[in-house]
Amino acid sequence: MSDLRYVGRDIARNDIVQKVSGQMRYLADLRPGGTCHARLLLSPVAHGRVKAIDGTEAAKVPGFIRLFTAEDSPRRRYNSALFLPDQQDLKDQPVFTDRPLFVGDMIGAVLAETDEAARRAAALVRVDIEPFEAVTDPVTALSAPSFRDGFPQIVEGRLSCGEGAAPREGHAELTTTVRTPKIHHAAMENHICRSHLDYDDVLVVQSPCQMIFTVRFVLSELFDRPINRVRVIKAPMGGTFGGKQEVMIEPACALMTLATGLPVQLNLDRNETINATRTRAASVGTVRTVVDGEGYFLHRETDVVVDAGAYATGGHRVAMAMGKKLFRLYRIPSQTFRTRTTFTNTTPSGACRGYGSPQIHAITEIHIDLLARKLALDPAVLRLKNLVEPGDLDPTGAPPLGNARIKDCLLKGMEHFRWNERIAAEPGDGRYRRAVGLACATHGNGYFGSPYPDFLSMAIRLCEDGTLLVNAGLHELGNGTLTVVAQITGEVLGLDPSRIVVTEGDTQTAPFDVGCVASRVTYVCGACAYEAAEKLKTLFRDQIAEATGKDAEGIELDGEVRFDDGKRLSYGDAVCLIAKVLRQEVGIYHNYAPKANPASFGVHFAEVEVDCLTGLSRVTDFLAVHDVGKAINPRLLKGQIYGGVQMGLGMALSEELAYDRSGRPKNDRFSRYPLVNAPDMPPVDVLLIEEHEPGGPYGAKSIGEICTVPTAAAVVNAVNRALVTELTELPLTPERIIAALAERESNKTGRGGQEQVMFSRTTGDSH
Repeated sequence: MSDLRYVGRDIARNDIVQKVSGQMRYLADLRPGGTCHARLLLSPVAHGRVKAIDGTEAAKVPGFIRLFTAEDSPRRRYNSALFLPDQQDLKDQPVFTDRPLFVGDMIGAVLAETDEAARRAAALVRVDIEPFEAVTDPVTALSAPSFRDGFPQIVEGRLSCGEGAAPREGHAELTTTVRTPKIHHAAMENHICRSHLDYDDVLVVQSPCQMIFTVRFVLSELFDRPINRVRVIKAPMGGTFGGKQEVMIEPACALMTLATGLPVQLNLDRNETINATRTRAASVGTVRTVVDGEGYFLHRETDVVVDAGAYATGGHRVAMAMGKKLFRLYRIPSQTFRTRTTFTNTTPSGACRGYGSPQIHAITEIHIDLLARKLALDPAVLRLKNLVEPGDLDPTGAPPLGNARIKDCLLKGMEHFRWNERIAAEPGDGRYRRAVGLACATHGNGYFGSPYPDFLSMAIRLCEDGTLLVNAGLHELGNGTLTVVAQITGEVLGLDPSRIVVTEGDTQTAPFDVGCVASRVTYVCGACAYEAAEKLKTLFRDQIAEATGKDAEGIELDGEVRFDDGKRLSYGDAVCLIAKVLRQEVGIYHNYAPKANPASFGVHFAEVEVDCLTGLSRVTDFLAVHDVGKAINPRLLKGQIYGGVQMGLGMALSEELAYDRSGRPKNDRFSRYPLVNAPDMPPVDVLLIEEHEPGGPYGAKSIGEICTVPTAAAVVNAVNRALVTELTELPLTPERIIAALAERESNKTGRGGQEQVMFSRTTGDSH
């Protein structure tokens, strides 16, 4: 497709001028215009009962309007991840509660005329809470009684294929346990929401969210309002990474508007965003793999405990999504997966870039490296023996893997990274140790094949001046969604993307769309845009032929109308001619539902340097190789990869939301939460494998989530190789590294009780 004009090109994103110049107006930048301001009252204890809330002093603050408590909440509870009535996830969360289940649980709010007044009044509210014992560890939580009255403490799920592996001579096996932490999304924009009542009693909510129709559904059900009287408008967003996917503060904001009739703006600061919204779920995964004498995988058992935090949210969905990835990366004839989603008195978990994939790949890819060490095999060679091939089926019956190019990623990455040369180098025996590591990963392209429906519609119209309007329920998350859709439609119609406006979602005016989630935007929404543009192109040609009396076969559309007799007509003039002669507009409404859900793949390579005196690790070189089908906009795509690597490095080395025994957060502000900043970033090289994925627009598939998935495991594997350790608890903080080095010195066998392997000539048993 070298003749493509706009697809595959580094087209400037549609909002670049506004963003780099500071002119982009986010929700917090809009003029108040009579809007009232709210501040939340958050629980200071992880588990307790509110005995009394006294707003006497708060009411004395000039501008104070009203205090809200659990008594003002609707009796119904909700689940923040539901978007259709038939979804059966547990509905256990109230808007405001008098039985807080984590530090940051919403026990009320203060409404005032200004934000300053709301802050002052909220600080003066006196809350009397009786604290109860908190459960903070997910493994301990498995045997703890439920603190969520009427709801189970464990939700279990299973997936499997094959019938196990009979032990034979020469077989080997390894069991490993890996822990991954809770993580904060760290988007630049904190959570914010606005609501007001419009004409005809329509509740209007503006939110920088990822799923406007989910917000609409939850609010409609929660407040018993007709769906067509709830309008949700997607506001410009300053980052999300999944943190704004679920419905969190919108119910509280809407409740205050419905109770007072006043327009309300609800802001959260960073401390509140960390404590009161969502996290990446912590997990504890144990993997047992059986291999034959040549290193081929025969059987794998994976048991994962997932920490959903205090409420159900989408926690168990994340857990099951983890399991589905396990069957789509390696050819393993027999495999079982069990997950137990459990609940702790900590911040609820939910969607976070990768939706469980970073956790499950950290668990399995660290395990595979340790298995390779026990087998005395190069970890790249062990993976090459077992990785899937193009056209492979998913053994669980899920959609086929499509044009799976994971082996291309690994082989070309090994060559580009000089893997064979670098892995042969000794780490050294001085203070500084250096080594390389790698990890493989897979992710999906939408919901097709899952219990959740995947479809959307778009309305496209050529305007009277020849510009194009794409009306869709899209959400720009900062990743370039609107630009990519403009490139796709522009390519079909021969129209410069700068002449195309792609709208963001508004539930009252835009066609339905599930949301910008599940790595479905390019593969699913982009495919819809492609088909819609082709449909419009056919209609436009037929209309021109009818209006001019010419043969449609002799009309070419390429940014202008070209007739076979040499005459030309601008798109705008042609639209006006059709309006005059046919009394018709040039527009279509197109519905699209994907028929496949292929896998995207990636391999990350990392070189690290570890200081054995301080325990500090530094990534010195990095290569990200991704099977993307086709890069619609290479520059935007690489930008996604750079950001994904940054998040993965944090998961590997520094980021962790920790809680003390009483459930109080230890690091609920950036001064205590160490992110990987620009000076810490290594040079990141990117290599793209573009081998065309059928069903995707121009052969494209997803990148936004998978680009962070293999990073952490690649770094951990490099550190373990550098230190000859078996570190399996993330992040690899200096304290954990120093402890592992001390343990290695005191236990020269290097086993440390973490995992063991034994080759048996008769039974293959592991002890």
